[in-house]
Amino acid sequence: MTDQYRDAFREEAQELLVELEESLLELERTPDDLDQVGRVFRAMHTIKGSGAMFGFDEVAAFTHDVETVYDLVRNRKLAVTKHLVNLTLSACDQIRRMVFSAEEASGEDRRIAGELTASFREFLAGGEADTVTSKASVSSAPAESSAAGVVTYRIRFQPDGGIFASGTNPVLLLNELRGLGRCDAFVCTDAVPYLDEIDPEQCYTFWDIILTTGSGIDAVKDVFIFVEDSCRLAIDVIDDEQRLTEEADYKRIGEILVERGDVTKNDVMKGLDSHKKLGRLLIESGVVGPDKVGSALAEQEHIREQRKTKQAAEAQTSIRVPTGKLDSLVNMVGELVTVQSRLSRVALSSGNVEIVQIAEIVERLTAELRDNTMSIRMLPIGTTFSKFQRLVRDLSSELGKEIVLAAEGAETELDKTVIDRLNDPLVHLIRNSIDHGIEMPDARRDAGKPPCGTVRLSAVHSGANVLIRVEDDGAGLDRDVLYRKAVEKGLIPSDANLTEKEIFFLIFAPGFSTAAKVTGVSGRGVGMDVVKKSIDALQGTIDIASEKGRGTTVTLKLPLTLAIIDGLLVRIEGAFFVMPLSAVEECVELSREEAEKSHGHNLASIRGEIVPYVRLRERFRIEGAAPPIEQIVTTGIDGYRVGLVVDEVVGEHQTVIKSLGRIYRSVQEVSGATILGDGKVALILDLPKLVRNAEMDEKARHRERRVN
Repeated sequence: MTDQYRDAFREEAQELLVELEESLLELERTPDDLDQVGRVFRAMHTIKGSGAMFGFDEVAAFTHDVETVYDLVRNRKLAVTKHLVNLTLSACDQIRRMVFSAEEASGEDRRIAGELTASFREFLAGGEADTVTSKASVSSAPAESSAAGVVTYRIRFQPDGGIFASGTNPVLLLNELRGLGRCDAFVCTDAVPYLDEIDPEQCYTFWDIILTTGSGIDAVKDVFIFVEDSCRLAIDVIDDEQRLTEEADYKRIGEILVERGDVTKNDVMKGLDSHKKLGRLLIESGVVGPDKVGSALAEQEHIREQRKTKQAAEAQTSIRVPTGKLDSLVNMVGELVTVQSRLSRVALSSGNVEIVQIAEIVERLTAELRDNTMSIRMLPIGTTFSKFQRLVRDLSSELGKEIVLAAEGAETELDKTVIDRLNDPLVHLIRNSIDHGIEMPDARRDAGKPPCGTVRLSAVHSGANVLIRVEDDGAGLDRDVLYRKAVEKGLIPSDANLTEKEIFFLIFAPGFSTAAKVTGVSGRGVGMDVVKKSIDALQGTIDIASEKGRGTTVTLKLPLTLAIIDGLLVRIEGAFFVMPLSAVEECVELSREEAEKSHGHNLASIRGEIVPYVRLRERFRIEGAAPPIEQIVTTGIDGYRVGLVVDEVVGEHQTVIKSLGRIYRSVQEVSGATILGDGKVALILDLPKLVRNAEMDEKARHRERRVN
């Protein structure tokens, strides 16, 4: 096989392994969920089949036994246990090593694979005896419900009262239906008499069943072939592939009840005149029992979920495109944006109406192309979130803690480049919450908390940014402990006067750690420093909120994309600079008289608030005299408002980010460059770095003045 096909398999295997781990962790929480068992089985089956096709024979052979075990689980011949889940997670790790290893498997890899295979074969040896009790009222796993020809049936199975005399157990028939697909069965007990009137040899109940299957009507009828003379059976098609695609909604409760013969149209019409909900009114008036209304509601929910699954499957239809080709497309669109800007400038200066009109059309088409191209690079962040379930599970087990990870906003989209570089910072933040934030179960009980702690990971769009929060309900940050540790390590002087937020930000200082001893998880002061550097490199900011005894929340504010951004173009003398528009709060004038009132302290009163500012002319040592009226561009950095003084605010600018090259990689306060419409180069400012460096320089000058 060519390397191209093997690489394609590796990509697919990575996605399948992520899905597999996610399904296993969910299965550990709900061992009876056959839907998750089906997901595990299908993922293993796909890895095995694709591996054999593309020359990964060892992967296929190793996966075969795992797949066989889960076939037993799927057929209710083997129970899901914590030991089985642990083994399967270890198998996932082994498959990942085998798939992504650049060389032939080592002796150690083969030994681990052999031990795991032997462990799975132990399950196969005793699997037949370890059966799982089935429940007729629980939804079953779909039998490849995504296949073509899937139909949903409404089945009313009403056995005769004396059906038990023939040795028939209706529950076994329901279990057989479960093997055909997703099956929801609801028992109707309206006819059950009082206890002193019950004949134990009589059957008083019947069942309403909703079944989604691709097996066909004959397979459904075959289930009841031996009892068709001793029951009343109605099988109706209520949804199929065409209706799944064309219809957005489903029937109302009244329509379902009328179709089944539970009520008449007149009953429904009378209910429409009441302010009460129809189902509740019919129950209160004695027209129909609560079981029948409940099964009608369940039918609605079943169809809605099935249609939602269908729509989600269609939405996931995609083609694979190498990242290099996508990056090349984005670069070409960036060049087009630059050329279009020059075209618009030339057209306006020409005064030719026809050329101006053409330039406007090109500008509109370029904007649409840019937006569509950037949207291709946008991916839901949920894939990254799902990876951390395994991290939380393993690390909490290692530390002897009980912790669950709750994820919200998994559908939030972010540039693939940002997502790829976000993994390590999030790993460090989550590890920090687990190790330093969440207390041991006994300590949580003593504090009046549940023994199981929660780490909450969420993402939400905020303008041109995404806010990602890592929140825990642990002990919170102790400002006094942080202050003492910082003094001990020489990070701050003993008489430093810091605000609470400044103390919290000490955890991002290089070498800072509050751990009493070095462990495999923490204690070396490496991690949070990495988070700070990584988020700065992504042009993002960090905010911390913490309450002692209640928990800590770290918020990352990140740009949606790092390729093309909306910028604010400013000028100082003959030099142009771009500030990310998402970081800009407002622009105000600064007259020479107002500047003199601060007596050299670089402070301005903006809407009743004293805001410090940095003169970029002085910061960048640009020669020339400042104009009588300058402009202050305000921005928020680390929760504080800061101003940047420039000569002129030119206006908004579509900024195509270009790297500065290796020779300028040590340059601080500048994150890149862009080409303007007239061919000039404008530097893109790294606002967080610029403000922090200016603050450090000011503090250094202040200490020097105190010494002198």
